[in-house]
Amino acid sequence: MSIWKKALATAAVATALMTTTAAAENVKIALVVKALGIGFFEAAAKGAEEAAKELGDVEIIYTGPTDTTAEGQIEVINSLIAQGVNAIAVSANDKDALVPTLQKAMERGITVISWDSGVAAEGRMMHLNPSSNALIGNTIIKLAADHLPEGGDVAILSASATATNQNIWIEEAKKVLPNYPGINLVATVYGDDLADKSYREAQGLMATYPNLKAIIAPTTVGILAASQAVTDAGKIGEINVTGLGLPSEMAGAVASGATKSFAIWNPIDLGYAATMISYNLVKGNAKAEPGAEIGMGRMGAAKLDDGNEAAMSDPFTYDSSNIDQFKSIF
Repeated sequence: MSIWKKALATAAVATALMTTTAAAENVKIALVVKALGIGFFEAAAKGAEEAAKELGDVEIIYTGPTDTTAEGQIEVINSLIAQGVNAIAVSANDKDALVPTLQKAMERGITVISWDSGVAAEGRMMHLNPSSNALIGNTIIKLAADHLPEGGDVAILSASATATNQNIWIEEAKKVLPNYPGINLVATVYGDDLADKSYREAQGLMATYPNLKAIIAPTTVGILAASQAVTDAGKIGEINVTGLGLPSEMAGAVASGATKSFAIWNPIDLGYAATMISYNLVKGNAKAEPGAEIGMGRMGAAKLDDGNEAAMSDPFTYDSSNIDQFKSIF
């Protein structure tokens, strides 16, 4: 072989090694959602990919179980540990059940954070709330009360009975009920973030409480299912459905009058922020400890409280005046 050919061969090998090394150095961040096929989490995945593109050396693994169970998430997380990902950012179906598996991940050197729906403190380094729990609790009650000047019976249609975020928001909502005279919370039911079950639970509420004036669903699956149930029951104008929803999914309900207003933070921003935080922790740019500020790119910085939790932003109210602006975005 000539010196020239040897040089070319050496250069080719070096280039291949450099490419392999560069690929190996990519930060693998797994975005683990409650279940696949839910619009809110698909929008969060778009935000994660936006962050990855901005950072340049990140690979996003978007994954989750097919249904909203802790068992399904545990199986997914075990697979990610075996793959040797650098970070796991999880929206938990059960705050306690995931802890042992996530502890195993951290013991293997994997950065673990929770976002949206939290994991117990011992199972993660930090948690990113989409907003302030107290503000969300107040918002979902206010959304109903704003359209009930004389008060009335309201009910909550939640996700699963073990969903961390739902339970905290409901407790915060109950705390502010005295601030809304005449608003009477008659029941809390659970649709497990399944469209058919949420629909049936909404039907059950209408049958059980004939004076029901509002259904509050702090879950994107539940609010859409309840809106459909009210529409099918011919009760538009009698029962207002509100809570947390996606503009793209709720535009029809707002147009029909089944939903007068609802709220949500931007899930694209949430996925983006969770990715940025995970990256900065993996890279050692910040440490998850009380008082720390961790960069979230264009979303600013997450400031951790004594429980290593932070809030991303305030929820935003959508109604007929602005739904058309956002329905094509998420």
